[in-house]
Amino acid sequence: MTTAPDLPDILSTEFAEDPYPAYRVMRERAPLIWHEATQSYIVSRYEDVERVFKDRDGQFTTDNYAWQIEPVHGRTILTLSGREHAVRRALVAPAFRGRDLQEKFLPVIEANARALIDRFRHTGSADLVADFATRFPVNVIADMLGLDKADHDRFHRWYTSVIAFLANLAGDPEVAAAGERTRVEFAEYMIPVIRHRRDHLGDDLLSTLCAAEVEGVRMSDEDIKAFCSLLLAAGGETTDKALAGIFANLLAHPEQLQAVREDRSLIDRAFAETLRYSPPVHMIMRQSAVEVELSGGTVPPGATVTCLIGAANRDPARYREPDRFDIFRDDLTTTKAFSAAADHLAFALGRHFCVGALLARAEVEIGVGQLLDAMPDLRLADGFQPAEQGVFTRGPQALPVRFTPATP
Repeated sequence: MTTAPDLPDILSTEFAEDPYPAYRVMRERAPLIWHEATQSYIVSRYEDVERVFKDRDGQFTTDNYAWQIEPVHGRTILTLSGREHAVRRALVAPAFRGRDLQEKFLPVIEANARALIDRFRHTGSADLVADFATRFPVNVIADMLGLDKADHDRFHRWYTSVIAFLANLAGDPEVAAAGERTRVEFAEYMIPVIRHRRDHLGDDLLSTLCAAEVEGVRMSDEDIKAFCSLLLAAGGETTDKALAGIFANLLAHPEQLQAVREDRSLIDRAFAETLRYSPPVHMIMRQSAVEVELSGGTVPPGATVTCLIGAANRDPARYREPDRFDIFRDDLTTTKAFSAAADHLAFALGRHFCVGALLARAEVEIGVGQLLDAMPDLRLADGFQPAEQGVFTRGPQALPVRFTPATP
């Protein structure tokens, strides 16, 4: 096993600017690294990250979330295991698949996409990040929960603070304090709403969570608040960056953009390949339950393991020409890309596979489709080159585009 000083540092400025060369060095020279600053073992090869996520033999847990996530969200399904996890997941999962998704929430997604695009479809220009991607998933989630979209800016500030807390690998005390304040503020906002909704059930997701019961178990006010906090942060940040990433990737490959424009069934392929090539979340941590042998050495029990999704998804041992964006590649199975059997690792795998994957897919299909309809000759603003930013989560911070405006 190699120690971090011999390799690119995940906390360095160079890494933040472009982590992919560092990922290559890690995979080739040091697939297992002890990183002193984060007190974690870093793994970068596809086979190792897949093994950690799938965890078929109980060697890895999410116990690390007690210090990584609970301070900002409270106790969520991510920190649970065994029957407790299975029951809580069964309480929330139905809302994100099947009939509920199709009948209740697709119209919500369509209406929110249309409302945002209506603000700029007649102007001929937009920033797809500021004007659409950062607002769209949060608006959808607020509508799904039956919350007031007038509070959008507050929701966005909260989830940005939460993501900053999770990404605070360097341990900045101000970032940590802001994240913990957000938990208090969100609880003060959300608990009264939950209590009122219990007495006035409607057809929204929050009402569904209030009424849900599995094996005699119902969700407490704290359970529901924690899940809503997780949903806003995870569902907002990841879909935001995925949408921006899809357009950044397609605009850099005009022939693939044209193919998607002509055949909208290819949106799924563009999304799946974006999740592989430029995933919104670049690292997820787990904790070892026992001593484990991985490529490059041994991880002791009770250790934090940092899984580099961004590195694993570009492992040449798993994908041909992994540094090439190609929606037509035949080593990524689109039909499985939004399920726990996915080839890519962007949604994790196994029992903690992202519960909102199908919601994200629906948002992307509808959002991308409506944007393409509204912008028939979409192109980047003159002289602009998209650039990703971020370490824990990563994506374009701006994406100014031009197009022929729709006729009023």
